[in-house]
Amino acid sequence: MKLLIVDDEPLARERLKALVGEVGGHVVAGEAANGREAVEQAEALGVDIVLLDISMPVMDGLEAAQHLAGLRPAPAVVFCTAYDQHALAAFEAAAVDYLVKPVRRERLAEALERARRHRSAQQLPDITGGQPRQRSHLSARLRGSLRLIPVDEIRYLQAEEKYVVVHHARGEDLIEESLKSLETEFGERFIRIHRNCLVAADEFAELRRGADGQVRAILRNDEAALEVSRRCLPTLRERLKHL
Repeated sequence: MKLLIVDDEPLARERLKALVGEVGGHVVAGEAANGREAVEQAEALGVDIVLLDISMPVMDGLEAAQHLAGLRPAPAVVFCTAYDQHALAAFEAAAVDYLVKPVRRERLAEALERARRHRSAQQLPDITGGQPRQRSHLSARLRGSLRLIPVDEIRYLQAEEKYVVVHHARGEDLIEESLKSLETEFGERFIRIHRNCLVAADEFAELRRGADGQVRAILRNDEAALEVSRRCLPTLRERLKHL
């Protein structure tokens, strides 16, 4: 089985790597220092099992597990963390295993065997104990590869047919999510200006009425002048007063 070890502490990664070697029967294909690197490496390397810390910068292990569940095939995830407060949520959601540091060789061997047995059928469910968690990244597919887009780099989201176009600092990508679900999840960060468009609250430069009487949103970091619907205009103006 190919493993990926994910922890923001190099010494912790080295210890886990040594333990995997002692257990035997597995290959450590790569390492990552945060959740975002974990998702990118897991897909690139095609790993079977991810040994995943929870408390990490950039993207924590809980969110990383949600993105990992979207890979095909999805790797089995074993949490390895110094904190036990997430254990109940993980077990309730049928996570493969949850190891508390310092990890013992016997427990690691048991977790790896469990992951091996269930690898082919595992579909990692929501590990948040039923409570929605606001993501730090969105997942986009680009010619079969996964691209993670930091939410704080998104300028606006625009619905086009069955996709949503994510306009961000590095360009644009298509995602297969509804604008409504994104508004529900990120309602404090984005403001609806039209039935097909959400704009990041900190991107507004001004509202400008054109000669045709149409109000458009002018953004700070984008040349687009986005149409504001009459229905959304009153709420938008009220929200902007409090920014």
